[in-house]
Amino acid sequence: MTVFRISERTEWLALGQPFVLESGRALPDVQVAYRTWGQLNAVADNAVIVCHALTGSADADDWWAAFFGPGRVLDPEKHFIVCSNVLGGCYGTTGPASLAPDGRHWGARFPRVTIRDQVRLQIALADHLGIRGIRFVIGGSMGGLQALEWAVLDPERVGAVVSIAATGRHSAWCAAWSEAQRLALAADPKFLDGHYDPEDAPEAGLAAARAIAMLTYRSPASLAVRFGRASGHEIFAEQAEAPEELAVRGWLRHHGRALVARFDANSYLTLLDAMDSQDLARGRGVYESVLKQIRQPVLVGSVISDALYVPADQHSLAFLLPHGELFEIDSEHGHDGFLIDSGSFEGRIRRFVDRLPGSGEALGREEKPVSAASLKFAW
Repeated sequence: MTVFRISERTEWLALGQPFVLESGRALPDVQVAYRTWGQLNAVADNAVIVCHALTGSADADDWWAAFFGPGRVLDPEKHFIVCSNVLGGCYGTTGPASLAPDGRHWGARFPRVTIRDQVRLQIALADHLGIRGIRFVIGGSMGGLQALEWAVLDPERVGAVVSIAATGRHSAWCAAWSEAQRLALAADPKFLDGHYDPEDAPEAGLAAARAIAMLTYRSPASLAVRFGRASGHEIFAEQAEAPEELAVRGWLRHHGRALVARFDANSYLTLLDAMDSQDLARGRGVYESVLKQIRQPVLVGSVISDALYVPADQHSLAFLLPHGELFEIDSEHGHDGFLIDSGSFEGRIRRFVDRLPGSGEALGREEKPVSAASLKFAW
């Protein structure tokens, strides 16, 4: 049985009124699960919003531990840090695994949501918490998509954005990988077009979808270091199901089982759909023009070995933003480098944050920003 482990430090907000989605559909009885660190200052302008990735939760101090602590980029002694589980997720915020008004799980009946819907719900939480100013919004992968949307939806409060391993709109490449995962899940006879019994979930399909995803999250170099052949001999699993089992096969199955044990299949599809539909320009005009309207400083992080949100996506994003800066993350781990190697680039983000207005440090004291427009890129 799937177990959604929600931290005892989680707080809850019940909206108390229907939440109208971008589609026009009203979602009743919405609740938000969130965590906070630090205190809001007297003028309520020291907030930082953290946005999680696809299967993440509000427990940002767990999955981005290297960013938290005194003197670090997420410093509870200076900032009021907020991270909420996204709309459509399964770690406390309303989603397919939640109970609908009829007392049954929403399941496949849960309406489609967008990144824009998720951010609008996060904005409602910020309003509830009395936040008047947001120092910066930060996120990676799906969280990076949300961070950029924050800049457009709430320009008066958001002072800056840090978007890592993401882009301003989902590419055909990313959407193709999402579809491969949908097909894997739909092939499970227990899936039943999403109308499955939560007690008899499509575990094989979700595990297969996760295996596909893991291949996009890592890189050939990362797997070669951990599972490659040494001196002409295959690297085998120490406790394999068969003596000749290649360790990398067991690694993929392990990640499949791990996700099945903690995540809901319909939530997984809901969040894939939200990412695939993301386009900052949807309903707003020409993409390039919309980006040029973002006036906040934006730090764009690019993992050089990322095969999902490829570096060219971040290069073009930073180039089009009026106040965009690009920094590269030298990680062999592919897309997951934004999590695995977060300690190696925490200082780079901190220097960006320290230069923001009101930080107490003059621009250029540590390093001057590199404008993306001053760089030459080859696509």
